[in-house]
Amino acid sequence: MEHRRIAFIGAGNMAKSIIARMISNGYPADHICASSPDETHRSALSDAYGIATTEDNLQAANDADVVVFAVKPQIMEAVCNPLQILDFSSKLVITVAAGISYSRYLEYLGQPLNLVRVMPNTPALVGLGMSGLYAPNTLPKSDRAFAHNLLESVGEVCWVEEEDGINGVIAAAGSAPAYFFLFMEAMQQEAVAQGFDEATARQLVQQTALGAAEMVRANADLSIATLREQVTSKGGTTAEAIRTFNENALSDIVAKAMQAAVARAKEMETLF
Repeated sequence: MEHRRIAFIGAGNMAKSIIARMISNGYPADHICASSPDETHRSALSDAYGIATTEDNLQAANDADVVVFAVKPQIMEAVCNPLQILDFSSKLVITVAAGISYSRYLEYLGQPLNLVRVMPNTPALVGLGMSGLYAPNTLPKSDRAFAHNLLESVGEVCWVEEEDGINGVIAAAGSAPAYFFLFMEAMQQEAVAQGFDEATARQLVQQTALGAAEMVRANADLSIATLREQVTSKGGTTAEAIRTFNENALSDIVAKAMQAAVARAKEMETLF
């Protein structure tokens, strides 16, 4: 991976997860800076990874070749506006915030940008993230490759051709860990109701979820439907559970939930 000077504006969990993986993969710590008004966050990053930190966003961005915005959408405009005095023409801008369009960043920073929108998810914290990326065709290939490699350090990546595709990534990946957590939570609760203690119930559920995900990953030549069918013996216990899910329209519930996530993402684009 090319070693550019990179500044993270924001020092929360997503910035921390990317920085941690960059350092573990040999990225030089003296090429990384993180800015945050929170001294606790700054100290944690500098102590753990030996990177430079500052509370001055302007200084961090000015000294960087790549600026990664990793702050909440609600404060993005306030964070960006003071940086308008900088010349971003030779910088790559990467943003991991949901709900803010490419054109909005042009307004926030007051100039043309080489910008990549990224929608990561929380499994990036353990190196198993799934990130969707969007950039216009005008983005230089070298910048596209850098953004790809950067996010690949915390998991897998895919690119969407149209910016609206980021909203689909939100529904299928960005928000999706919570769907699985909700399902696992319900399974754990029922296992407890059937007599298991909470620790054992959690072990049963989390290991099964991990194993099922690994089977999907390890059998790329098989559809997920085929894997399900292979576990579902006719007239057996699994078939009865699947029948119950189908009778209660699980597929429809999932579809409606994902559509609601997309609708909210589009609504957020009008708020910031």
